[in-house]
Amino acid sequence: MRVFVTGATGFVGSAVVQELLSAGHQVLGLTRSDAGEKALIAAGAEAHRGDLTDLESIRSGAAMADGVIHTGFIHDFTQFKASCETDRQVIQAIGSVLSGSDRPFIITSGTGLLRGNPKATEDIIPNFDASSFPRVATEEAAMAIAAQGVHTIVLRLPPTVHGDGDHGFVPVLIGIAREKGVAAYVGEGHNRWAAVHRLDAARLYRLALEKGAAGARYHAVAEEGVPFRDIAGVIGRQLNVPVVSKTHEEANEHFGWFGHFAGMDNLVSSVQTREQLGWQPNGITLISDLEQGTYFKS
Repeated sequence: MRVFVTGATGFVGSAVVQELLSAGHQVLGLTRSDAGEKALIAAGAEAHRGDLTDLESIRSGAAMADGVIHTGFIHDFTQFKASCETDRQVIQAIGSVLSGSDRPFIITSGTGLLRGNPKATEDIIPNFDASSFPRVATEEAAMAIAAQGVHTIVLRLPPTVHGDGDHGFVPVLIGIAREKGVAAYVGEGHNRWAAVHRLDAARLYRLALEKGAAGARYHAVAEEGVPFRDIAGVIGRQLNVPVVSKTHEEANEHFGWFGHFAGMDNLVSSVQTREQLGWQPNGITLISDLEQGTYFKS
């Protein structure tokens, strides 16, 4: 299968590209730079120049493919709502090309949209809209194009997809701990983050492409809920700084824009995903990954 991959040179997307190539698929990867083009070609993929704001390049890439995996997202939290609306536009653009065909379209969302208590399952749909939580725009767009005859599959990533090269939430936490001189958690630190290793996530993208049902939602969750206090504890040990509790009021000042995520409880099941796709994650756990120390090398 020839697969168009957005975010093809990113932390998750590059692992997806390698997974697809190893399984015998052809990959057309979206990239906006010469360096990205060279990296894709060196990996054995084809490069397609463009970016997420160039909808014509998005449409032309999708038109040349037998399936699409959309991992790209503009991670600018100072313009978060705009980034989410750009994601909606990208999904709509790809959907306009795939409408009426059986070509699969894997759309990346997040388990952070789901409440963690009780445990969130794949069949739960967020009960709020993008006006109150901008990230819902992705799943709103997915449902809209599914109604237009697009073979859509939503793959939800947990708060932390970890592994070498991670530049997501865990490195943000480490950076805050370095800056503040303490590794903090909120309240008792009992809130949990679901987690997955990037290579396990990449394998799930491939399985969803090859075997996923139209309209399905899958959870790339290897660990259902790692206590946030445990994450802070490893960070404190590795940086040799105190591990402390912050009240909810103190957390807003300590973590800044990251305060919402630091206090988020995201207990998530992937039982249906495993049963339906035969996915068995076998990567290192989040805490073990942190204990190796790679995250703390500067």
